[in-house]
Amino acid sequence: MSQDDATFKSAAPEGARSDAAPAKPVASVAGGPPPRGGGTLAAAVLLSLLAVAGAGYVGWQQWQQQQGSSSAAQTASELGTRVKTLETTLGSIDSERGLLRQRLGDADQVNRALREELLGQAERTRNLEDAVAKLSEKSLSGQEAMLLDEAESLLRMGKERYDLFHDTQGAGAAYALADQTLAAVNDGAFSGLRQSVAAEREALAKSQPVSQASALNTLTQLRAEIIVLPLKALDSSGEAPTSGTWSRIKQALSGVINVRRDNGAPLAVADARFARELAALDLAQAQVALLAYDRDAYAAALKRVDASLAAQFDLNAPAVQQMRSKLGELAAQLPPTAPVELGAALAELRNLRSIHVLKPAAGGAAAVHPDAAPLNAAPGAKP
Repeated sequence: MSQDDATFKSAAPEGARSDAAPAKPVASVAGGPPPRGGGTLAAAVLLSLLAVAGAGYVGWQQWQQQQGSSSAAQTASELGTRVKTLETTLGSIDSERGLLRQRLGDADQVNRALREELLGQAERTRNLEDAVAKLSEKSLSGQEAMLLDEAESLLRMGKERYDLFHDTQGAGAAYALADQTLAAVNDGAFSGLRQSVAAEREALAKSQPVSQASALNTLTQLRAEIIVLPLKALDSSGEAPTSGTWSRIKQALSGVINVRRDNGAPLAVADARFARELAALDLAQAQVALLAYDRDAYAAALKRVDASLAAQFDLNAPAVQQMRSKLGELAAQLPPTAPVELGAALAELRNLRSIHVLKPAAGGAAAVHPDAAPLNAAPGAKP
């Protein structure tokens, strides 16, 4: 079989009968040379490769689609699982939200109850404070009433002691005890009263001269020294003694007869003991006047003592001169003439007690302090 016959057979369609009459070659009809068989084979191989490639591509696409479908199904199942989980979570969240709402409702009710209870407690506390304030305004305890009675008695005692006896030290001691008593009172309304008491104590301390103690000691020393002071000589003569006959006769008779004049001599000189006692009494009176802060009596007593020394004692003696100089120094140190005004603290205490309506019981504080003034007494009134 020749090459042309093979080419012709391959170019013939499949299923054609092989016993058919062979067609006449085209080249013989056209009159040209016949085509070569290599190009047809190459085309057939190329078509086969294209078909295989297309089939592979289609298979690969189908495989990709299958893989994509399986991954999509897996993803869908995962998404479904997640959706179920979310639904479960949302359901639990809804239940917790319901519980929280219930708890918030309960807490709101509790807060309302607590608010009402606090308002009730505040109202009760306010009522209690009002009751305590009214109770404190109406009365104090029995101990405080007793302390106030004692302080009032001490203040009045100090004032009367100063007014009657000018006893500055005694009045100051009474005011100090009254200040200590007021310090024990547990009430702020009486705190300002202690300032008034302190002011009057300071005034009493300033009114007392610093040299009082030394002046009293000096007067005591003068009373002891005046007992031995020399008196004036009786009938002192200015004539010089002679050694004549009459002088010897006079000296011989003086042991038997003693003649002297007493009509011109003062009584204190005639009796030395009586003169010294009078001067000592004047010094004692000066001491009493100094303790009583009586300026006039003190000055008069010192003048009487100085006059007694000048009239009855020997002025040429150094002891008498020294005593007169001391009397002059004492006269220059006279006590102050302006008295201290007391009673302001006592009047303030009585006013405060009348404001606070403090009435001590008849058998309590009044029995302990029988000299306490009544509450309705006027400030500064004498007991």
